[in-house]
Amino acid sequence: MIHTVETQCCGKTITIETGKVAKQASGAVMIKSGDTMVLVTAVALKTAKEGQGFFPLTVNYQEKAYAGGRIPGSFFKREGRPSDNETLTCRLIDRPIRPLFPENFLNDTQIMATVISADKDHDPGILSMIGASAALMVSDVPFAGPIAGVKVGRVDGKFVANPTAEELELSDLEIVVAASKDAILMVEGEAKEVQENDLLEAIFFGQAAVQDVLKAQEELAAKAAVAKRVIEPPVVNEALKARVNELAFEKMKAAVRIKSKGERHDVIDEITAATVAALAEEFEGSEKEVKAFIEDLEYNLVREHIIKDGSRIDGRDTKTIRAISTEAGFLPRAHGSALFTRGETQAIVAATLGTSVDEQRIDSLYGDSRKKFMLHYNFPPYSVGETSFRLAPGRREIGHGNLAERALQQVLPKHDDFPYTIRIVSDITESNGSSSMATVCGGSMSMMDAGVPIKAPVAGIAMGLIKEGEGYAILSDILGDEDHLGDMDFKVAGTAEGVTALQMDIKIGGVTREIMQNALAQAKEGRIHILGEMAKTLGSARADLSAFAPRITTIWVKVDKIRDVIGSGGKNIRSVTEATGVSIDIEDTGKINIASTNKEACDLAIKMIRNLTAEAEEGKLYMGTVKKVMEFGAFVEIFPGTDGLVHVSELDKERVKNVTDILNEGDKVLVKCIGIDKQGKIKLSRKEALGLSLEE
Repeated sequence: MIHTVETQCCGKTITIETGKVAKQASGAVMIKSGDTMVLVTAVALKTAKEGQGFFPLTVNYQEKAYAGGRIPGSFFKREGRPSDNETLTCRLIDRPIRPLFPENFLNDTQIMATVISADKDHDPGILSMIGASAALMVSDVPFAGPIAGVKVGRVDGKFVANPTAEELELSDLEIVVAASKDAILMVEGEAKEVQENDLLEAIFFGQAAVQDVLKAQEELAAKAAVAKRVIEPPVVNEALKARVNELAFEKMKAAVRIKSKGERHDVIDEITAATVAALAEEFEGSEKEVKAFIEDLEYNLVREHIIKDGSRIDGRDTKTIRAISTEAGFLPRAHGSALFTRGETQAIVAATLGTSVDEQRIDSLYGDSRKKFMLHYNFPPYSVGETSFRLAPGRREIGHGNLAERALQQVLPKHDDFPYTIRIVSDITESNGSSSMATVCGGSMSMMDAGVPIKAPVAGIAMGLIKEGEGYAILSDILGDEDHLGDMDFKVAGTAEGVTALQMDIKIGGVTREIMQNALAQAKEGRIHILGEMAKTLGSARADLSAFAPRITTIWVKVDKIRDVIGSGGKNIRSVTEATGVSIDIEDTGKINIASTNKEACDLAIKMIRNLTAEAEEGKLYMGTVKKVMEFGAFVEIFPGTDGLVHVSELDKERVKNVTDILNEGDKVLVKCIGIDKQGKIKLSRKEALGLSLEE
């Protein structure tokens, strides 16, 4: 049976339908707003795989090219591997729903969101987030929803839910908020140095905006009336748990106080192995349960120390930032580079400057676009002392890179003022804490080292939260273990003036507005401290570009002269590049960017282009070349492709009988422009130039 609900989100209608398409899935909905339609399905296998130790949730988001009336631009003319945008949307869907499945539900589960129609004003990614929740709500899969997502912008000081593309152009922030009725679950986005309190207002505006969408999902689930699977609570072996505590408690209490990550993990592994061996006979086949109880011990002990004593794994208090060291110009041949180290987290970050040829071409639902700023983040396994098979960047690498890119995007100079394509690469060489925020710091420094005139330096910090009952502790600059054992992962990047990017994942309910406000305030303190440490090495952009970076010089020509610069079949522009070795980019506006590491080559190219586009001026002297001799005079080329006539009467002060007595083809001659008629024909005189020089 087909069931449909309709709701409003700040004036925009959203329709959700189930029972018509993809009926063999565990749950499926068609969600629509405007002309954007997304089919979202949820499927969970009936049983879990034997020995399954984790929840295998997969989220796939795909944009069909036909949704925007396009044919894919790839060689195969069909959709291929996910684009970065598709991968990022998968993460936005995954992060808020993953914590809402029962802890002991381990069946393979897959969410698939397929964009089948798209307009420019209704974001299919936001609809997919809502659709994923709705599909789970109308399925038999156990899920503690509903949740809903919304994009929040601010135009002229007023918050806007799910802003149009036009509104986003005017907005000073763009954040995605995922929320339930009583909790914020996830926040991600960027801002133009916005104040923390304004961001907080935006987040709770987003939660209020989705309340009707949540009610609509509950209404749809009630109409569908699908019984949920019964998931039996896990049976705890209390006798085994007591024995594990007896054998390992004191040892674990000391182990979680070891400051070095590697040493701490080694000791915990030894404790685990010893406990498993000691209980092998008494509790046959209990290895998996023993390891789980050891993990619980670690979890509880670390959290207890923080809440009761304010003391963290590495001995810091809740606000202290680990020691920071920075180097600029770390790589001698890179255009800009930095080595950023914070505690046991380290990144080598390089900035490379290029021309328009280096721009990234984006083939999307809405047509081709060009990207002038790119940040690529790499997380090799050696950074955490592991090995793995390396292929293309994973979802995590793409997500972390995107967050850092958005943080730095806000301080870039205008392209008209600095016409470079910029690529930043962050290679994480050590990781115990937020490597994405290390990338922000290193990326900012690498651009300043390259001479990019950014608006202000940017730093990032990862915050954590431990909450037990009414007590809580906000942690600055969290370790990897604190991230894993904590209740909130909260990353904030920005300048001294305000926030430029934000990412928040909340694993529990009960995170109040007060907690979030305190977390943002504490994050600002940490960010200002990190900016101060960075400034000890490099506080602003270098005055000059790297000697290895291309120099881009911008000149302008009249629009109707562009064809003269290009020439027939590109002949003229080709001759300039071949003669000088420069790279030339010509825009329809008449703007020409000339790039080369050689200043002399740039100067020569400019001169050649000026000659191609120059126009004769009456009364001005020119050194020309005789191109053709006639009985009545000689045609002299004063610029490439531009010539004028020196009439026989203008050859000399004395009467000239034969033109060839004075000029022959190929001769260089100084002439003066004595007139330009209505048809644009140029009149030249050798006679009036006699005794003069070009300097006069």
